Amino acid sequence: MQQQPSPLVGRHGEVEDVAEALRTTGGTAAGATAGTAGGAAGRTAGAEARTLLVTGGAGTGKTAVVEQARQMVVQEGGRVLRFGWESGEDPAGGTAALTDAVCGVLAKVHDGRLPVRIAAVRRVQARAGGPGGEVALLSTLGEVLADAAREVPFALILDNTERMPARTASALGLLLRTFRPAGVPVVMAGRPMSPGHVTAAQLPAAADRVLELPPLSSAEVGELVVRRLGRSVEPDLVTAVLASLGPLAGSPAAVLSVLASLEERGGLLELDGQVCLTVPEGGLRLRADAAELGRLCWPDASPDAGTVAAAAVLAGLVERAEVRLEDLHRAKSPAGPLEAVGRTVDRLVADRVVTVGQDGRIAFAVPALAAALRTLPARAEVRSLHATITRLVTDRLGATAAGTRRPRLAGHVAAAGAMLDDGLAVPLLLAAAGSSVRFNQAWAVRSYHSVLRHLPPHDPRTPGVLHESAGLSLGHSDHIGVLALAEPLLACLDVPHGEDREGREERGNPGDRDGLEWVTRACALSALHEHRTPYAEDADPRYRAALERVPAGAVLAAVGGRYGIGPSAPTTSRPGSGGQEPGSGTGSGSGSGFGSGSGPVPSVAEVRLVAAAVGSGAEFERARLGMPGDALGEAALDRLRNAAAYGDLAGALEAVLGEQRYVAAGESTAVRYHSMVRDYLTGDWDSALSCARRIETRGRSGGAAGVGQPARALAAEIQLMRGELGRAREWLDLIPDSVCHPLVARARLGVRYWSGQADKALAGRASADEALEAARHDVRRARESGLLAGLDRVLLRMLSITVRGDSPEATRRTLEELEALYEEAASPMTYEAVLVARGMAHGDADSALAAYRLVRRRVDLPLSVDCCQCLTEVGDDPQVWLDEAMRSGHVLGMGRPVRSLLGAAARRRNVSIPRRRAARAGLTDREVRLIGMVSDGSTNRQIAARLACSEKTVEQRLSRLFQRTGCRSRVELAAAWLDGSLARQGLVPGH
Repeated sequence: MQQQPSPLVGRHGEVEDVAEALRTTGGTAAGATAGTAGGAAGRTAGAEARTLLVTGGAGTGKTAVVEQARQMVVQEGGRVLRFGWESGEDPAGGTAALTDAVCGVLAKVHDGRLPVRIAAVRRVQARAGGPGGEVALLSTLGEVLADAAREVPFALILDNTERMPARTASALGLLLRTFRPAGVPVVMAGRPMSPGHVTAAQLPAAADRVLELPPLSSAEVGELVVRRLGRSVEPDLVTAVLASLGPLAGSPAAVLSVLASLEERGGLLELDGQVCLTVPEGGLRLRADAAELGRLCWPDASPDAGTVAAAAVLAGLVERAEVRLEDLHRAKSPAGPLEAVGRTVDRLVADRVVTVGQDGRIAFAVPALAAALRTLPARAEVRSLHATITRLVTDRLGATAAGTRRPRLAGHVAAAGAMLDDGLAVPLLLAAAGSSVRFNQAWAVRSYHSVLRHLPPHDPRTPGVLHESAGLSLGHSDHIGVLALAEPLLACLDVPHGEDREGREERGNPGDRDGLEWVTRACALSALHEHRTPYAEDADPRYRAALERVPAGAVLAAVGGRYGIGPSAPTTSRPGSGGQEPGSGTGSGSGSGFGSGSGPVPSVAEVRLVAAAVGSGAEFERARLGMPGDALGEAALDRLRNAAAYGDLAGALEAVLGEQRYVAAGESTAVRYHSMVRDYLTGDWDSALSCARRIETRGRSGGAAGVGQPARALAAEIQLMRGELGRAREWLDLIPDSVCHPLVARARLGVRYWSGQADKALAGRASADEALEAARHDVRRARESGLLAGLDRVLLRMLSITVRGDSPEATRRTLEELEALYEEAASPMTYEAVLVARGMAHGDADSALAAYRLVRRRVDLPLSVDCCQCLTEVGDDPQVWLDEAMRSGHVLGMGRPVRSLLGAAARRRNVSIPRRRAARAGLTDREVRLIGMVSDGSTNRQIAARLACSEKTVEQRLSRLFQRTGCRSRVELAAAWLDGSLARQGLVPGH
């Protein structure tokens, strides 16, 4: 009989093994004949009956495997009964409880002999108190079960054997080993127990075979997540789930618990056809149910309520500070709460719930467990325990010495908050920051942040702490850390520095004011990196007021509007400022000085250059002349203007500041978008879309990050070119109508036009003329806002539409506007667009060829496809250019919009559309990876989850692979990969 595959992920073979064991009753092993013939047929099949123990860690799916196997056997006509050992009246268990369970099984066998069998059992049970009575009872139990199986063949299953009382387990083990009922297969399921546990010794010894369920692999976890959510998922979601579970990463129950917790909190969002994570990756947790946590995370047995409560206290302690064993065992009062937590740690370590490093540091083995425990009500005040740990050291060493010798105490001081007075907290935190800055700058930053909660704004030490903290954070691209300084900075700016409270004489450090202005600029820079702007409606008005008093900071903050981050704002400093830098000098020890070009914060001249790159050529030239001589070469200036065309602020800053000053590491929104632009230009559109989803979900995760509109527009552009108009519209719907950035205008034009082409009769879809008119309106708005960079691509798309629509007057008008834009902007990218436009409008093959060469040198694969399409129309050898366009379009995964244009060009020039790349061409890394997943047995759904694409896309890629390799099926493709045939044909690079 052909079996249906098990719906359980990663358990197909195990389910079949259990089902095979259950089939040995004779009823299903030999078909219906054994069930009806009875007698000899039943005894023959029964001789093959065996005992199977299914074991595995917490949540590995033992019950699910047994249940799935039971359903399969029942559907085939077999009979499977549950052995209800839990229903015994005696809590201590033993032979009496086993007897009750056997009688319960006999009651389910309806053959008319139930009274006889029960009477036989009870008679022997009544005499079981004498010598040998228990053995006689077990023998009788085996006989009556065998007799019932001869009449009505059945199998037995029993679950949760680890919870079975020791006496019951001992009796059952003896029954199965010595008095095994003939013809009755038995399948048991339970966790592996510690060596000293009676159940661990008795039941495995009675089993003919022990089937251990291994943890799920990472790919199987991905498939489980996809099945549970019913949609494709962003790979980052699976990675975050695996990281949060630690040693439980392969436990299906733990994975499902994390997903259930995410759904309860609204932590999942479907975006662009993928389910994405909207909570910080470190914030994933199991469901906050004490009983469920006990079953999943305590290996041997569920813990009592007191242990769970103490574990919750410990989870709260280790959340914000480094806790070591010595901290918990140093308490003098044996009855105190800290000492009680110390006693609990020993049990948690023994249960493998908590780990202790070589340095004594305490950590939870499963981060998601710690996060879940912190949501449970704790019996002790965690803040007071942090304060106690701190005082135990400071009472012995003093505050300053404690901070110097134990800098990790800064975490306890921060967590204790107001439980510690300023006189103790401030010197300890300052000493800890100074001590840890040499070996752990993250600790130093946290110490500085903590001390600012204790220092008043007028304290002479506050400006220096703000400056050092901002410098250290910027040096590691920790823009979230810099933004955390905004509140104490605003308070400090309200206090006059450099004069006393009456304003009569100098006091403190004369550079304090300069330092605060530098920190203000640093905050403005970090806000831009996280796509936040003080000019947004929901921005803190105090921040905007502070920027008005720091002209250089206002100039920097206003740049965001020119790069699609918030509304446009003036980019020049106030009259009288002269555009000079606040302060001077060469910088502090942290590399964050105040002077021009002294650190990661750009000078006023550099900021103006970054802003001018978006505008006209004259504006850009004036800003360039304001820079120091030979500050930037032509290559850097070109990179700056290219980045400006895509609203790529990180790319623009990198071009201006250079590798020495700009720190490109980190995970800021601007850095992610920079990666997205790079992936878009080089043709890795799957990665570009993944970046867009990360940016979008990061902006919704409640952190400091915002969402820049260019990322949404570029994602819409990619989906448009792939023919996914619905998804392109979903991205554009996220952009307010007031946004007029050229990238947005370009995507809007494409979606409006191709939507009309898809179904012109459908109401609400713009025709070509309506799409062009709306685009002209967007171009006017962008010009009024001074956003010229990127408008060339909008006009080029408009011109291509007019050329296809056979509108000479509209074509002429658009070309004139594009040429006028080039005269005004004078950027390399605009020149490329003009050359392509001349090729389209005038059939100028030389211009189109020159554009193609420039685009290839700059690396812009999407625009190179446009160049090839134009050369197919006007070039001397259309077949060559059509082949090139098809190759590039295949790499990009371009859909109907591009294919229809190339098909029309091929028909006009009477050339044939080429088939896929020749089979002899080497496979790409992406294709090799896809073949590897097919060879591993991954389904299309699994592959789609790992590649962050749809199952339809996987099918299309497989079809292309079949054509390239000559294979006709997945089996042939996997065989050719495994036996080396593809490598011998020269298809696998490097082999």
